[in-house]
Amino acid sequence: MPLPIYIYIIFNTIVMLSKLIDPQSVAVIGASAKQGSVGYVILENLVNRFQGSVYPVNPKYDEAELWGRKLKFYKSILEIQEAVDVAVIATPAPTVPKVLEEAGRKGVSAAIIISSGFAEAGNAELENWVRAVARQYGIRVLGPNCIGIYNAYSNFDTVFLPADRAGRPPPGPLALISQSGAVAAAIMDWAARRRLGLGFMANYGNKADVTEIELLEAFANDDRVKVITVYIEGFKYFGEARRFLETARKVAVKKPIVAYKAGRGSAAQRAVRSHTAAMAGTYEMYHGLFKQAGIIEASSVREMFDMAKALATQPIPRGRRVLVVSDSGGMGIQAVDALESLGLEVPEVPESIAKELKRELLPFAAVSNPIDVTGSATDEHYKIVIDMLLPTAFFDMALIVTLMQVPGLTKNLSEYIIDAKKYGKPIAVVNFGGSELVQKFEEALEDNGIPVYPTPDRAAKALWALYKYGEIRRRL
Repeated sequence: MPLPIYIYIIFNTIVMLSKLIDPQSVAVIGASAKQGSVGYVILENLVNRFQGSVYPVNPKYDEAELWGRKLKFYKSILEIQEAVDVAVIATPAPTVPKVLEEAGRKGVSAAIIISSGFAEAGNAELENWVRAVARQYGIRVLGPNCIGIYNAYSNFDTVFLPADRAGRPPPGPLALISQSGAVAAAIMDWAARRRLGLGFMANYGNKADVTEIELLEAFANDDRVKVITVYIEGFKYFGEARRFLETARKVAVKKPIVAYKAGRGSAAQRAVRSHTAAMAGTYEMYHGLFKQAGIIEASSVREMFDMAKALATQPIPRGRRVLVVSDSGGMGIQAVDALESLGLEVPEVPESIAKELKRELLPFAAVSNPIDVTGSATDEHYKIVIDMLLPTAFFDMALIVTLMQVPGLTKNLSEYIIDAKKYGKPIAVVNFGGSELVQKFEEALEDNGIPVYPTPDRAAKALWALYKYGEIRRRL
C-alpha cells in the first residue's frame, strides 16, 4: 500500500534538506578564477577541503590552474554528467532564475543562492520569480542574499569569506541558524578562536523558500546536533510565527533551542526591514512566542553560546540548589549574587557535614556555602569538598570558582573536577586570568566536557539554562 501523500511529502522534504546540509556533490555556478571574488573564495573552500565532488560552472572558462591543480570548468550545470546534490549560485541577481531553471532540469534537489539584489533591495518581483522556478522543479532553496551552509564534519562550506580572515570552528554538538550572514560568519570566527564545537551553520537570508522552521526540523533529526542556537531578526510571511511555534515546541522536547532576537527597538526594526526584507514585529511578541515554544532566550549572542555549551555537555539537574566552591571569598559572593538573582538557590551546608569539612579543610576556611577553601588551598581541598557534597541529595549542581594564581593549585585540579562527572550533576567552572597555567587548566576541562567561563555571572546563567530546560522538558 503506498504511503499517504502527506507522509511522502514530509519524507521527501527531509531528504532534500539533508542534501542541502550534508551533500555528496556540489556545482558552484559562478565559480571564478579571479582571486578575491565571491566565486573564487567559495570554490577555494570546497576544492581544498570538501570531502565530496565539486563541479565549477562558468562559461568564461574551459579550465584554470588553481591551488596547484587543473580544474575543468563547465559552461552550464547541464554539461555535468554526474549527479549533483546542491547547486551553489553566485551569479548576478537577474541571471538567477535561468540558472535555477537549468539546475531544475539537471535534477538538483537543493540550491543555495548567495547572490543579493532581491527583496532586500526592493526587487521583490525577481525574488518571487526565483520562488516560482524553485516550486516548478521541486528545488529547496536557501537564500537568496545569504552565505549558506557550513558543515564542519564534511567541510561543505559556502561562506564566501576567506578562512584566514574568518575562522572555521571544529566539529561539535552545536548548530547555528542565523538570519544574518555577517553575524553568522562573525560567530563562526569567534567560535573557532575559542575551539567551540560548532558543527553546523545555516544562514537563510531572505528565506524565499527554506526558513528557520525547516532548518529546526533538519537539525532536530541530526544526531550530531545536541543544541540548536538561533539568531533571528524577524518573520516575513503570514502564519510563519504560528508554524515556528508549533515546530519549536516539538523540537524543544528532543533538544534545547537557545535563541537571540535582534531588532528590539523601533530604530533597530527599521534596520531589520532593509537587511533581509523581514518584519521585526514587537519584541514582546517574540518574547512571548519563545516562552510558549519552550525556547531559552538569550540577551546577547555571547550569552546564547554560554548557555548552549552547558546544555550540550551537562546533564539536566533535578532541582535548583547550587553548591558554590571557591578559593576567593569575593568571587564566591559574586557567584551567589548571580545565582540568586536568577532564582537559583544556594542552601547552607547541613551542620553534620559542615563539622566534617571543618576537620578536613584549613582552620580558616568557610564551610557554609559558598564554601571558601581560601587562597592557601590545594587541589585536594577542592576534591574533599566536591566528593563530600556533590553526591548528596542536598545539591543539584555545582559552580566551582578557581583562581589558578593561588600557589597551592596545580593542573591536577582539572582531573579532580573532571572525575566529579561521575556524580551525574551539572558542573560549571569559573577560571579568571590569562597565564599559561590558566589556559591549560581551561583547555583540559573544556576538552573533557566541563564548561568554563571567565566570570561568575556567566557561569550562573549557564546553570540557570540547564535548570530552565529541565522545566521546559517537564512542561512540554
